[in-house]
Amino acid sequence: MSAELIDGRELSAQIRVEVANGVQKLKTNTGVTPGLAAVLVGDDPASAIYVRNKGRACDEVGIFSETFHRDAGTSQEELISLVQSLNQDTRFHGILVQLPLPDGVDDRAVIGAMDPDMDVDGLHPMSMGRLLEGRPRFLPATPSGVQQMLLRTGHDPANKHVVICGRSNIVGKPLAAMLSQKAPGANATVTVCHTGTPDIGMFTREADILVAAVGRPRVITADMVKPGAVVIDVGINRIEDSTTKSGYRLVGDVDFDAVLEKAAAITPVPGGVGPMTIAMLLVNTLRAATSA
Repeated sequence: MSAELIDGRELSAQIRVEVANGVQKLKTNTGVTPGLAAVLVGDDPASAIYVRNKGRACDEVGIFSETFHRDAGTSQEELISLVQSLNQDTRFHGILVQLPLPDGVDDRAVIGAMDPDMDVDGLHPMSMGRLLEGRPRFLPATPSGVQQMLLRTGHDPANKHVVICGRSNIVGKPLAAMLSQKAPGANATVTVCHTGTPDIGMFTREADILVAAVGRPRVITADMVKPGAVVIDVGINRIEDSTTKSGYRLVGDVDFDAVLEKAAAITPVPGGVGPMTIAMLLVNTLRAATSA
């Protein structure tokens, strides 16, 4: 039997309605319009599309947004100065720095220049520290999206074994911290696998919930998945496909067609985690404006 399809587009639409209602209530009660500033550096097509989609999502729910696009030759000092100026701009309650930044620019230095109270992507060191302590101001967007997908489809991670493949600061590490907390929507036993893990399949086959955030196409195969597992595919990989007009298509880190017949539930790529990331960014921007 094929797995339940966890539809990120449908779930994100629900969250956007909730955010739109919250934005309208905030405007009515206080006159405040939540504002999001996005910093985009260079001409990476994927980053440009992602930031544009975030802008459209803001428009949809009533959040004011503006993108500050700088060319790839912009210096680290100039970017830090831009972020510091946005910290003081009263039109904005949240700041998003689109990663990755060009070679020669230290992501950590630019993120570190941000006011932590405006860090709606949850990447500032203070945000990371608060998350680990269990007192987050903002939950990182992608991990939060994963958690909401699980909860809103009846797959509470409590008392489950969650295996996360990937240890990035954007997904793997914060998601592990979130799901291992003694808190609602968490309370899982979490294992983190990575490139230094021998025989990853030995761990993935034990997972009640398997999260793939590796960045390699179809690296999680059906033989690595326990029957009846819930599989969350965070990966977005471009592969060649001569049958498409563009010459490529997007696939995840999971061999979707094969795992579909083995898992209890699975997210598609595209249309899975991606829309949820944007939805949770909207949630965080509203939260920042509400508590400003």
